Amino acid sequence: MSRIAYVNGRYRPWREATVHVEDRGYQFSDGVYEVCEVRDGRLVDERRHMARLERSLAALRMPMPMSPAALGVVMRETVRRNRVENGLVYLQVSRGVARRDHAFPRSGTAPAVVVTARTLDNAGNEKLAAAGIGVVTVPDNRWGRPDIKSISLLPNVLAKQAAREQGAREAWFVDREGNVTEGSSSNAWIVTAGGKVVTRAADTAILRGITRDVLLGAIAAQGLSLEERPFTVAEAQAAREAFLSSATQIVMPIIKIDGKPVGDGKPGPVARALRQAFHGHAEVG
Repeated sequence: MSRIAYVNGRYRPWREATVHVEDRGYQFSDGVYEVCEVRDGRLVDERRHMARLERSLAALRMPMPMSPAALGVVMRETVRRNRVENGLVYLQVSRGVARRDHAFPRSGTAPAVVVTARTLDNAGNEKLAAAGIGVVTVPDNRWGRPDIKSISLLPNVLAKQAAREQGAREAWFVDREGNVTEGSSSNAWIVTAGGKVVTRAADTAILRGITRDVLLGAIAAQGLSLEERPFTVAEAQAAREAFLSSATQIVMPIIKIDGKPVGDGKPGPVARALRQAFHGHAEVG
């Protein structure tokens, strides 16, 4: 089956799904995006994703291209046309098409919207989760507002490539104080020797992950102790467990950091339990 993409008001076959050469997303990375999980053909946490999209657009002084309800219709239709049962839907909004100039284009320039959907290898992800993954650490050299879900992701691309070249699946950014901020495409968590779940507070240094927010409820429901604070690489390596969270990986246990084993070098019970419980706390459909 050929894939279908939504581009600026039209559903197009994959090979015909193109944007203008002067789209500001292409020229300047002047745009934002969201990635939403699809489970059993339904969107997961659509309301939360739309709220974050609105926050990101507002921070960049960009208008919503249409109402959240209308965007939801487009996303669900894109999922339907691509026959995605379990996977993801990607939504991108740029400032639109205009003559190349760093300053904003004239008032009334329409935002550009692209939506795609694809199936994910759930069996492969479950296999990864059962085995656990490795992460490496890299200096956090991103711009000062990673809380905005901008499409400008070059540092993240380089970090992810550094991880792959070292046989790991993810890279953790480390700030100038030596504290972990987040992953190249995920939020970072540890479980201390005393059993406390720790993740960095959702300030402007990290993206406030939707999966992260849902996990806060799952952690409370399981009676676990939570601390939202920075942690160092050394503390993470000495932790009982470590894991990451994202819309496409849910909860993924981490068993190595910079080649050093975490805990007993196997996925821990807290990460496994949270992965199992996640969709009971998410908004599905």
